[in-house]
Amino acid sequence: MTIKFVTLNLWLGGKLFDDILQFLKQQDADIVVLQEAYNGEDSALERRFRSMQVLQQELDYPYQDFVADYRDFDHTDGKAQRGNAILSKFPIIARDALFFAEPYNETYRDVPGNFEHCPRDLQHVTLQTPAGGVNVYNIQGVWDMNGDNYSPQRRRMAELIVDTVKGRPNVILAGDTNAKQTNQAIADIEKSLKSVFGRDLPTTFNMRHKDNPGYATAAVDGIFVSPGIKVLKRTCHDDNLSDHLALSAELQV
Repeated sequence: MTIKFVTLNLWLGGKLFDDILQFLKQQDADIVVLQEAYNGEDSALERRFRSMQVLQQELDYPYQDFVADYRDFDHTDGKAQRGNAILSKFPIIARDALFFAEPYNETYRDVPGNFEHCPRDLQHVTLQTPAGGVNVYNIQGVWDMNGDNYSPQRRRMAELIVDTVKGRPNVILAGDTNAKQTNQAIADIEKSLKSVFGRDLPTTFNMRHKDNPGYATAAVDGIFVSPGIKVLKRTCHDDNLSDHLALSAELQV
């Protein structure tokens, strides 16, 4: 069977929400993984801080999963949690999450000096599909201004991913790794999973929203699949949706 897959960092819940919704409707993917999603608990919050609720209302995805990394006091006064999200047209039959270093935090402040301690998780769901179980992993990786730095935190992140996917069938791992594709941590992951885009993307940042020219040579978003999955098509979309670019792939499972 063929699965259409999309990954996108929403950018603080979706600063360009109307464009994101239009894009996702047009793509009509079977599975969507999102980073920097919010599950606002106050209806008075901006839509982007209620991204999970708005996506559920506007899109045709009967199954979804959200994993909170921390409660956001910097943008929502603690009225929303921020984390990773998976939207699926296939039933979710199992779900779990692992944190790379710092656990979920109710008091974390997202300010300079704290970034390296920001909780980050590896979100996992098993989907029931006509081809059998498909294991989808969604990542927003540990943060570091040097995308090539093979730090202990990044090494642990890669080790956790490799250990977690070992022996599982039909694995799709995607998201914002926060590491350049040239980072040794990515090479470690590629010992178990193949990269859909390899080293072919100069950047996965939307330079319309970046002033630092270093972002123009930083491909940090990616899709990785287990050896039994065939890549039929892959696209890096230049649509103005976020400070990241959306990636999509058609996969044969």
